[in-house]
Amino acid sequence: MKNIFKKLIFVVTITFFMASCHDDLNLSPIDPDSFTQEDVFASANDAKGALAKLYGSLALTGQAGPDGQPDIADIDEGFSQFSRMLFNLNEITTDHAVVGWGDPGLPDLHGMSWSSSNDFTEAMYSRLAQAVSFSNSFIKNAASLSEDEEVRAYIAEARFIRAYAYYNLMDFYANVPLTKEISTDLPLQSNRTEIFAFVESELLEIQDLLKSSGSNEYGRVDQAAAWALLSKLYLNAEVWIGEAKYNECVTFSNNVINSSYSINMNDANENGTAYDELFLADNDTNGAQNEFIFTLNFDGVKSQTWGGTTFLVHAAIGGSMKPSDFGVNGGWYGIRSTSALVNKFLVGDQRAMFHSDGQSLEIESIPNFGDGYAVTKFKNVDSNGDAGSDTGGNYVDTDLALIRLAEIYLNYAEAILRGGAGDLNLATSKINELRARAFGNTSGNITSGDLDLDFILDERSRELYWEGQRRTDLVRYNYFTTGSYLWPFKGNQPNGISSDSYRNVFPIPTNIITTNPNIEQNEGY
Repeated sequence: MKNIFKKLIFVVTITFFMASCHDDLNLSPIDPDSFTQEDVFASANDAKGALAKLYGSLALTGQAGPDGQPDIADIDEGFSQFSRMLFNLNEITTDHAVVGWGDPGLPDLHGMSWSSSNDFTEAMYSRLAQAVSFSNSFIKNAASLSEDEEVRAYIAEARFIRAYAYYNLMDFYANVPLTKEISTDLPLQSNRTEIFAFVESELLEIQDLLKSSGSNEYGRVDQAAAWALLSKLYLNAEVWIGEAKYNECVTFSNNVINSSYSINMNDANENGTAYDELFLADNDTNGAQNEFIFTLNFDGVKSQTWGGTTFLVHAAIGGSMKPSDFGVNGGWYGIRSTSALVNKFLVGDQRAMFHSDGQSLEIESIPNFGDGYAVTKFKNVDSNGDAGSDTGGNYVDTDLALIRLAEIYLNYAEAILRGGAGDLNLATSKINELRARAFGNTSGNITSGDLDLDFILDERSRELYWEGQRRTDLVRYNYFTTGSYLWPFKGNQPNGISSDSYRNVFPIPTNIITTNPNIEQNEGY
């Protein structure tokens, strides 16, 4: 049963998303309102198909597979998929990754020299604005069926997706319009305090409207997802609104810890660790799914995209690596790690998934794929070593966890160290649960005395690298732009330099400012 919704996301072509436009966050996504409410929301089953489009809007880019009939006009579908942009903005800008491609604006990300006309920061803004727009339309139209208990749960899920989109908009761009319904009026600009309050109130309201933890279909969010996003929200509150909410972070992290989700300890491929199962093609069935709280679901036949895990697998392959070992037909010679990431791992930590043959640890020339270790974390092979469903080897089956339980363990520990009222011994035991999985034994276990904020930051790096978290973490630690922490090619210098603090947020895209006189650019841009 758990795969039904995963298939629905990609099998159902939601024809009500035909070409049109409206002003929501002042973009031009394809408008769900272009078909009538009666066409699309005639029954609860029809509404479920529309809900699948909301989830699919974060995983896919249009109506015709990897390209063609895009949801957003004038943006290259290949690089505009949500999680690909999440990697670009939250990993390439940090010590975790560099990219050798020279697409205009892409080298500016790890060089910290982006402008308000950067194609990649614009793509992310547009993708998130689209998610808000689609969610607003769904919430409005599904209201006619709200007497149905299932539809009420669908509406709560749509509100979660909208809240998640605003969580990211607030993180990346700070002061964006807050739109709760479809409108042709140019929206007014809001600030982080207003957006934070909205996301918080939405998640608190829907927590009891969502299905209970573990009771929803695989690929759909439940009550624990609302708690998990609240955990993430409160952990960053001091940065975003200038008010510490670490007690709240502890509370909702604890809710998730006590929920139905569990750390995957099933070493399905019997290689000595259960960590790699999280990133294999059968991670929806091999035990990893029990750790996944919110995922993007991919299928190499039904959900063909040049983003998602297809990007994470192909783009990381080059040099002496054998694409067949990863279940694909070739490498894109693009993304690699920096030595700053590699050096965070101790001997025996099997989370260190790097290819070093023919690769140098240090980077002299970013365009040269041989400079920097390659990352082997994501694969399109299952626990038996078999390749994914696309026999051509182009597209990947591996699902991508946007939130998983391991992150919430780390949130809990960090919030306590920052003053939240929690159990340090419990935090230590949860960190040791992750490290026992990583080492395959207790040799990497720590004591509560080992726990400090820098240890947690490094552990987040070891556990969550390349999963779209790093920039947000570094900003929270005041390490992203300052000279307190340098890494190779930070500020476009081989040894790293500090950058201007205004780069802790990205600029509002120039085309948005031009179109809407109500919006002012972020400071510094």
